[in-house]
Amino acid sequence: MVRFANVADRNAVEAEMPYAQRQLPATIHQALTLTRDRHPQRPAISFQLFSDPKAPARSLTWSDLHERVTETANLFHSLGIGPRDVVAYLLPNCLEAPVVLLAGATAGIVNPINPLLDPEQIAAILRETGAKVLVTLKSFPKTDIAQKAAQAVALAPGLQTVLEVDLRGYLTGVKRLLVPLMRPKVPTRHHARVLDFEAAASAQRHDRLLFDPAPEDRVAAYFHTGGTTGTPKVAQHKLSGMIYNGWLGAELLFTERDVLMCPLPMFHVFAAYPILMSCLMSGAQLVMPTPAGYRGEGVFDNFWKLIERWQATFLITVPTAIAALMQRPVDADVSSLRTAISGSAPLPMELYNRFRSATGVEIAEGYGLTEATCLVSVNPVDGLKKVGSVGIPLPYTHVRILRRVDGAFQECAVDEIGEICVANPGVFEGSTYTEADKNHDLFAEDRFLRTGDLGRLDADGYLWITGRAKDLIIRGGHNIDPAMIEDALLSHPAVAFAGAIGQPDSFAGELPCAYVELVAGTEVSVEALMEHAREHIPERAAVPKYIEVLPELPKTAVGKIFKPDLRKLAIRRVYDEALAGAGLPVTVVEVVEDKKRGLVARLARQGSVDEQALADCLGRFTRPWEWG
Repeated sequence: MVRFANVADRNAVEAEMPYAQRQLPATIHQALTLTRDRHPQRPAISFQLFSDPKAPARSLTWSDLHERVTETANLFHSLGIGPRDVVAYLLPNCLEAPVVLLAGATAGIVNPINPLLDPEQIAAILRETGAKVLVTLKSFPKTDIAQKAAQAVALAPGLQTVLEVDLRGYLTGVKRLLVPLMRPKVPTRHHARVLDFEAAASAQRHDRLLFDPAPEDRVAAYFHTGGTTGTPKVAQHKLSGMIYNGWLGAELLFTERDVLMCPLPMFHVFAAYPILMSCLMSGAQLVMPTPAGYRGEGVFDNFWKLIERWQATFLITVPTAIAALMQRPVDADVSSLRTAISGSAPLPMELYNRFRSATGVEIAEGYGLTEATCLVSVNPVDGLKKVGSVGIPLPYTHVRILRRVDGAFQECAVDEIGEICVANPGVFEGSTYTEADKNHDLFAEDRFLRTGDLGRLDADGYLWITGRAKDLIIRGGHNIDPAMIEDALLSHPAVAFAGAIGQPDSFAGELPCAYVELVAGTEVSVEALMEHAREHIPERAAVPKYIEVLPELPKTAVGKIFKPDLRKLAIRRVYDEALAGAGLPVTVVEVVEDKKRGLVARLARQGSVDEQALADCLGRFTRPWEWG
């Protein structure tokens, strides 16, 4: 592991040699074999079904994991999976999820799918990727994944085989005996054959692959983005991008002595690449508590004891999870923790300070995106962490801040806001998405991926995100397309115009809200609009938490809804409510656009103000404020 504390360290890594000259494994299986040979009996992946820190847990050594991945890849190959064929999985966290991810990318193309999606959305992804095999759960109490899978497979005629993982294998004693009596019934009204995953995989050879993995760099994974629209976009990831993410973790962050507590879902790129692939190449141990991760029953209440149990050195997290953890006392010895790594959404300053005060541990905030096979930048673990920034672009990652003028891209100056554009070994130039039309105008100068995020690079080389050109609402790291909310509201006969945005939230970062303009001469209550939204928006997380009827929505000269003005309204309303709730004699007089910080709330005093109480109140949000 090399030093990575500042831009000079990053540049030193790049100066050693061009990335293409580094002797890196060409395939996932080769990378796994190298780590198995170095650390055969060290723990690789651990999982516990229940959150109790004394609950039974199962672990795989690197030798065990190598055997499991090898036999599973051989199984996929026997089912007709080749380099261009797709294995999808619809699984909660369990040992089988990373095994299937690695084996699927070895035999063909692996396609993780979010089990929280509706069956119709799952089916749309299966059809878009052309999946032949689906690995999912066998019917199990307190989860509807098996039911969703059955419905989705019925809508995906190209899918040939369903492999069922039975979580009963993680149970012991009476609980194991009771599962057959408690299994929900799942109607199998589909064409695919159904096999038991464990039985089918264990029947295969586990000591060597029965096929030769394609030697060339190729697409090895499909990850869907967002997940709240009817047809999520599917990003393509090449082997080289997956290896690059793993190399970064092994080179800059982790060693075989590290233990990564990762309650994030294995269908998300954050868990799959910066975490799993980094463990794969460094030999670090990955710990997954409960199938639902952070959402698992009792996980937050037992979390600090879980850190103590596993002697975790790194905590992998997101701001919403940090906010929930800060509502519980640190009731265990967490001295093993070196750093928490946070991503997926902006981290409020107050939350950072509370976490550091409670644990003695700093948070390194980072930035990545599905379209770039994840990693772009991170605040250095051993260097200066600029809270609010997303850190320093990683080695061999070229970040440019560009703006388009008269059809051409121009470089922005230091601290000037523009679109964040990225080139690195994880960017699949020209073919980010499976659907060709969605790649149109996606690259600047045919090389730099246009992320759709607005930001700036400061004089020290740190990247700051100030907004989103592509207008997504990010609720706790979950992408929500505002168009879906707007379409649902526009289906109401009284609504003429609708604009959906993310309003600030101290827990989730953003929550969806909507502003509407009514058809002239009509009336409708906010309660009726809310009910209409709940009935017509398929994703529960996308249902707006606030709807307001305006006499007229702000619009551009060509009639488009001007959302910056709506965001200003939302910031002012939310901040005023928070200030009033805290009993502070302060109001927001206006929200202005700052060239470095984006939208900033300007405040006015109505009396004597406790500055610390004010900082505590507004520090819970990610948007900045200042005195007017």
